Amino acid sequence: MKKWTVDATHSEIGFSVKHMMISKVKGSFGSYEATVEANEEDLQGALIDFKIDVNSINTNNEDRDNHLRSADFFDAENHPHITFKANDIVKKGEEYELTGDLTMKGVTRPATFEVEYGGKGTNPWGVEVVAFSGEGKVNRKDFGLTWNQALETGGVMVGEDIKITLELEANPA
Repeated sequence: MKKWTVDATHSEIGFSVKHMMISKVKGSFGSYEATVEANEEDLQGALIDFKIDVNSINTNNEDRDNHLRSADFFDAENHPHITFKANDIVKKGEEYELTGDLTMKGVTRPATFEVEYGGKGTNPWGVEVVAFSGEGKVNRKDFGLTWNQALETGGVMVGEDIKITLELEANPA
């Protein structure tokens, strides 16, 4: 197995959630650390760890970002990080089903991601890099992110399901 460190300048951890029951708000986290220890061509048995800085949340709206950092949502003051640690990886055709422990706002629950190996290449400095894409979904209420507001027309302001997307490029550690 080889150890890789995710290159945050060439990667993205994004999310989307329904807004007012009709549209989606997207965002990302700009600061995180992640390591992958694996045979990049076969992720089964890999060791994968993520640590995301909640304060780095960005939805392109400062007021909304500050609200997301507040106790109504992530409570960044008391819970400054979101973490993920893989505990099971199963190959399914060309993709992998990655399950692990996701912790947000002090609550840990299992989360599953569909992961695809993007390949490897050599960057302009002669360093071999690898890439992975992933996608999963969690219910924010399972993690204590329960704030919402009823709409006069029916429904609520914020959906429960959060779609998480990962585009990762990693360098040898």
